[in-house]
Amino acid sequence: MPSRTPLVPSTSSLPLLLIIILYSAASHATVTACDPGDRAALLRVKAQLGDPARLSSWRASSANCCAWDPAAVVCGGGASPGSGRVTALALCSLLDVSARVPAALGDLAALEILQIVSVPGLSGPFPATFAGLTRLRDVNINGTSISGAVPASLLAGAANLSTLVIANSKLAGPIPASLSSFFPNLRYLDLSGNLLTGAIPPGLVQHGSFRFLLLSNNRLTGEIPSGYGDAGGEDGLYAIDVSRNQLSGDPSAFLFGITKATARIDLSWNALEFNMTEVEFPHHLRFLDLSHNRITGSVAKSLRDVRLEHFDVSYNQLCGEIPAGRFMAAHGAECYEHNTCLCGAPLPPCNATM
Repeated sequence: MPSRTPLVPSTSSLPLLLIIILYSAASHATVTACDPGDRAALLRVKAQLGDPARLSSWRASSANCCAWDPAAVVCGGGASPGSGRVTALALCSLLDVSARVPAALGDLAALEILQIVSVPGLSGPFPATFAGLTRLRDVNINGTSISGAVPASLLAGAANLSTLVIANSKLAGPIPASLSSFFPNLRYLDLSGNLLTGAIPPGLVQHGSFRFLLLSNNRLTGEIPSGYGDAGGEDGLYAIDVSRNQLSGDPSAFLFGITKATARIDLSWNALEFNMTEVEFPHHLRFLDLSHNRITGSVAKSLRDVRLEHFDVSYNQLCGEIPAGRFMAAHGAECYEHNTCLCGAPLPPCNATM
């Protein structure tokens, strides 16, 4: 049975990525007296969260907020070295919180990195004060009860935003098409695990290397826009995960191809329809899940040259002999189950009449 471990950062691994960024920023920042306005804003954030135990180092009696828990507060990084301004903030694993998103977060005007992870009791929509966070570059919000719409217009002033994660929460409504115009530098978009509806707008992540589009576990409908397959080489998507939606149509003509840079493709649990027989899959591909769709034809011979660490085409309408040789031997029978009439190793041999 092949390994099921993805090779690219997933929703669960991105918090670790941003924690590393936070520690890196802290290690290069000079701990100076913090900005009085930022200190007051942080104390308001703590109060609006209900004084959670993990923020016990945030005390009114401690004048220098830059010396508070460095895993949560970083001062003077990025565009404000040595300034004492709070440039990165992490609110993680606050399991005793039952509150709405603190409006005081919007008063941290120098903030460049915001991380809110595993705070399930944090609810409500994003407050209007977030419009003041114009220096944001990386936002990771994961595992909350935040609701309302995707805050595209609210964050429109943050023109340098490159990472936007609001995952495993309760966002609803459509994905705003304006994301593509508001955030021309966006490379990593993860809105998975919400209640989003409607179509996937084109151009959500812009051209450039190492692009991620992660929209799994929503209620999205319609077709995948062809623009996500336009660029080959390093300008192509590195990962696309639109699994567990209600998508339809045929993305094979633009999403696949030998020259694509894509390393992860997960289209599972949709209603996609295409003939797989002549599809050429990217040689860089390491994760491919097409299960639970309406794919016809035979298993593509091009897969013999792709070293996949996760492969699943089960629950489709595939038929014919499974290609043999090279990397195909790594895939077990479970990768092909519940198809129309597949045969050949690792399944039973084909009949002579096929």
